[in-house]
Amino acid sequence: MPLLLIGVLLVLLRWLEVGPLAGLSWWWVLSPLALCFVWFEVLERAFGMDKRQVEATEWQKRRKARVDAQFPQKAPRRD
Repeated sequence: MPLLLIGVLLVLLRWLEVGPLAGLSWWWVLSPLALCFVWFEVLERAFGMDKRQVEATEWQKRRKARVDAQFPQKAPRRD
């Protein structure tokens, strides 16, 4: 995520031609975004980080179901 923020900031500063970034090559400016793409599309899948997130979500659902079964919600009273 920091790479994405840095990339967006660099693109904005380069586009507005602020300070020393005005003369910087677009290749240098866009490199953090390319690294971000590689991280999210290649490295996360290679190391299985996307599967861990799915497993954590499933674990939270099972936990919530277990707690709900242990402590059922009472129906609201209708007067």
